[in-house]
Amino acid sequence: MFESKHSITLILNASKVYDRKIIEGVGNYLQTSKVDWDLYLEEDFLARFDNIDEWGVDGIIADFDNPEIQAALLKTKIPVVGVGGSYSDANDYPDVPYVATDNFALVNAAYQHLRQKGIEEFAFYGAPLDDYQRWSQERENAILKITEADGYKCHVYRGHPIKPETWQDTTKRLSDWLISLPTPIGVIAVTDSRARHLLQVCDHSGLLIPDRLSVIGIDDDEIARFLNRVSLSSVKQGCFEMGYQAAKKLHRLLDGQSCSHKPYLVPPAKVIERQSTDFKAIKDPQVMQAMHFIRQKACHGIKVDQVLDYVGVSRSNLEQRFKEERGHSIHNEIHHEKLRKACSMLKNTDRPTVEIANICGYPSLQYMYAIFKKHFNQTPLEHRDAANRRIAENSLK
Repeated sequence: MFESKHSITLILNASKVYDRKIIEGVGNYLQTSKVDWDLYLEEDFLARFDNIDEWGVDGIIADFDNPEIQAALLKTKIPVVGVGGSYSDANDYPDVPYVATDNFALVNAAYQHLRQKGIEEFAFYGAPLDDYQRWSQERENAILKITEADGYKCHVYRGHPIKPETWQDTTKRLSDWLISLPTPIGVIAVTDSRARHLLQVCDHSGLLIPDRLSVIGIDDDEIARFLNRVSLSSVKQGCFEMGYQAAKKLHRLLDGQSCSHKPYLVPPAKVIERQSTDFKAIKDPQVMQAMHFIRQKACHGIKVDQVLDYVGVSRSNLEQRFKEERGHSIHNEIHHEKLRKACSMLKNTDRPTVEIANICGYPSLQYMYAIFKKHFNQTPLEHRDAANRRIAENSLK
């Protein structure tokens, strides 16, 4: 039996992946509880809050990272739950029930991921100071505190606001900063969007990723991920959990129950590791060049001779260097890169196996099946099913 019906407004910018996941979490609470809510969300997915007290709604879940929304809603008598970023200073939290992504934990997850790769130089690509992006300053403060505690220096660059008319100058300045950094180095970007800037500039400037710069973002944004030649590692925020907990708090308020104003901090969901942080401490610059070329071109059907032409050394010379650094031949490196790509696509996409075989540079689907049987004693479909089972099992833990 459902409870009393309520009209709920979501003041969130659903054009952003962060807000969309929060909305998904709210929806999950609706489906798994006994609430009977009508949800209102702007058709163009933007957050509007004019004349709030005239809306005739029973409750609101809103983005308190926007200072205008926060100021407007702190004056209303309508039950409100805020969502947004965490703060190092407890006085910065609003005096309402509040669910926050843990900015310190997000940055620490990215940092620990880079440390586990053996990286000992660090940089942070943030954003200009802005009241609408207070989470950026919080994340910058977090990495400075974390690296200082471990005895490391962190190079910080906030960059500039992104505008079409200044994009060329912005990327030139970003390139100058990246070139000035010691290498190898791990760079944490404040968002995936900013991480994408790094990947593009590195590509144009000839800075090898991840051999010279390992890059990790925050958001796990599909748009940023698919617009780069190098796949981006990222920290996935717990936005779904934020939405669920915000809805749970609003439910308590509408039931007339007390609801603590102590902020509820949601940790990151996990670190998604991809190519941009696949760092291995390679000392030989020619092996590093070869590795960069193989990562970029393995699935294009390249042979060992094309790697040799790119690096510009003899086969015997590079093969010897490869065995010393990597423990196997150039041919095996090309083979491993194609297999890694195929496994990733089977796990993370629904594309047909015949299409994956073609994308990964295998001459036929039958050939890819033979490779998987040899390496995993599984067919590609069995490998995909096993990966999906592991994901489902982990989500239940």
